[in-house]
Amino acid sequence: MEKLLAQKKLAPRWYERFPRAVPIGIFVLTMTITLLSVFAIERAEAQRQTAQVAQTAQAVAAGLERRFNANSAYLRSSAALFATQKLVEAPLFRTFVRQLQLDGRLAGSDGIGWALRINRADIPTVEAVMRKGGAADFAVRSLPGTARPTVVPVMFLEPDSERNRRAIGFDMYSDPVRRQAMNRAEQTGQPTATGKVVLQQEGDGEAPGFLVYMPVFTLQPDAGGRRLRGFVYSPFNGQSFLESAIGRDQLQGAGVRLFDGDDRAAQPLAAIAPEEISGRVVRRPLDLAGHDFVVEIEAPAFPPLSAMSALTLMFGLLAATLLLLLARLLTQQAVEDRIALAWFEQQSSIRNSLTRELNHRVKNTLANVLSIIAMTRRRATGLADFADSLEGRIRALSATHDLLTQSDWGATPVANIIRAELTPYAQGLHRHVEICGPDVELAPNDALSLGLAMHELATNAAKYGALSVESGRVSIRWEMVDDRLVRIEWTEQGGPVVDDDVRRKRGFGTELIEKIVAHELRSPVDLRFEPAGVRCTLLVPVRRRGDFAMRQRPGR
Repeated sequence: MEKLLAQKKLAPRWYERFPRAVPIGIFVLTMTITLLSVFAIERAEAQRQTAQVAQTAQAVAAGLERRFNANSAYLRSSAALFATQKLVEAPLFRTFVRQLQLDGRLAGSDGIGWALRINRADIPTVEAVMRKGGAADFAVRSLPGTARPTVVPVMFLEPDSERNRRAIGFDMYSDPVRRQAMNRAEQTGQPTATGKVVLQQEGDGEAPGFLVYMPVFTLQPDAGGRRLRGFVYSPFNGQSFLESAIGRDQLQGAGVRLFDGDDRAAQPLAAIAPEEISGRVVRRPLDLAGHDFVVEIEAPAFPPLSAMSALTLMFGLLAATLLLLLARLLTQQAVEDRIALAWFEQQSSIRNSLTRELNHRVKNTLANVLSIIAMTRRRATGLADFADSLEGRIRALSATHDLLTQSDWGATPVANIIRAELTPYAQGLHRHVEICGPDVELAPNDALSLGLAMHELATNAAKYGALSVESGRVSIRWEMVDDRLVRIEWTEQGGPVVDDDVRRKRGFGTELIEKIVAHELRSPVDLRFEPAGVRCTLLVPVRRRGDFAMRQRPGR
């Protein structure tokens, strides 16, 4: 050991030669790492906030879509009901719509209305019917300068409020924005949204909003088509719609703007101002009932240095100072570590030598056993067959033992075991042996049992079976039954026909496979002497490495 330690002595390292410069260098290096850490934290914080803004934008968009889809569902159900009625009267409309609004699910909308499509010539008749039905002030009114043959006035709008009464009688078909949406809804038969408009409910106000129309048709079987009766629609105040879809607490200080289309220069439909302007904006497109909207999220401002960065900077400064004071102690510790490392290397070398010596002695022991068997065979006259068989079996154990030694008595592949046992019998005739199966590794005891079984089968095939003739074929295949069991099948073909006497006879090899090997593998062995050749099926357990390994190979 003294000689080994003397060899491990090294010259003083560079950090031992500069006791003043090393602490300063450590201080500078520590502060550099601290600043890089602060930079990484700030970058991650910026990415987190960007992701948070994107998540907020997604939440706002999803909230708007949910609110809008719920309203569209009510419009569809209303259209389906009114399509079955000959006449949409006030009691039916109010009863149906008020039932929909009982649980407040129409929040964000000004309600649901009914607009009847009529010819301009029928306006006096419609006005008279509406006044007789209770709407004393009902009158169809259009935008100035509009004289189209068809009008679509608002007949009913629920809930009945002072605000909604302002829209009763207004001819929505006279407005080009509304008219375009109604025409598109008539063509598609689906809910269709308008662009930005000022609702009639606003009176003299200018708060923007939009409407969604759902056409109501009457089937005409005789005419072979359908006729548009009118529209069920919902008016939306932009600001109310936005605030109903998402609360300010969900925004976490961010701002929201809802635009009609992608025109950022135009006035938004609705807006919620951020707590602080940051200029960082995320935009999400929305398709609401066939119309394009854009949601714009503005992230709130955040301080130039986060709390985590400030804490990291303070901690880094403290750590650099402490390392400055401990540099000399670390140098001395490095010397002690080198001595300890040398001792561990010495112990590792001794352990490796002992392992190699043990492996060598095991192989020598097997060689001695073979020598004894050979001497016994030469001197015996009546037990030659027994000695040959016993020698072959010991050789089989030796071959498998050699494989286990190469793997440090760890797991051994099935393919290696089979090839090792078949090599003495199939040498030069590899084309007669087919070995096929997945990569499976066995525990040492199971590998020894499988090697012994393969030896017995190969010996029998070489003496009496498929390996004893040129036309014989041996197929060895294996597959996983489950994650803890592998099935191995030995099949012989093309060899001498197995007669009944051989099938009835049970030699020592057969007894060894069916009893000893089966006992060691803890699974029955199916050994059959069929006329076409021997067929043997073995079930071998596949154990976890931790169940048997004394040590694992490096890198495993």
